Parts: sequence; structure tokens; C-alpha cells
Amino acid sequence: MNQPTALIAEDEPLLAAALQAELAAVWPALRVLATVGDGHSAVTQALALQPDVLLFDIRMPGQTGLEAAAELADAWPAEGPKPFPALVFVT
Repeated sequence: MNQPTALIAEDEPLLAAALQAELAAVWPALRVLATVGDGHSAVTQALALQPDVLLFDIRMPGQTGLEAAAELADAWPAEGPKPFPALVFVT
């Protein structure tokens, strides 16, 4: 089985680092591919990296996590190699 992957979208660097540390402690097999600080970057990176899990902060500058998730759901390739990732909202 492939190693599960994740993308963290959190605009507070200390919270993003804490989340990544907690994930490493409870899910050591999870590989965080990227951490971004806004919704637009979350959409761009999720489409480029196609992680298995998305961890989105709800309130971020420019585009909220909710807006980014909606945009990503519309843009995710239906015939792509991976299904839409599991989505977790963190706040």
C-alpha cells in the first residue's frame, strides 16, 4: 500500500507546525506534502499534488477553507488517478 499523503492549509505558522507535529505523533505513516497559508494556494497545491487528505483551516486570508474546498470539489479531475481526498476542517 502507498504511503498516505496530506496537504495542510493553515495561515498561522505556529498552528500549522503544531498540527504537523501532532499528525506525526498519531499517524507516523502520513507524509505531509506541503503546508500553505491561504485558500488559493490550497486549491493550487491540492490539484498539483493530489494528496489523500486535506486539512483546511476554515478562516484564512483571501479565500476561506470552505470556499477553497468548494472550488476544489468543482475542479478535481473526475477521471483523474485519485478520488477526491478526505477533507478535514481545522479551526
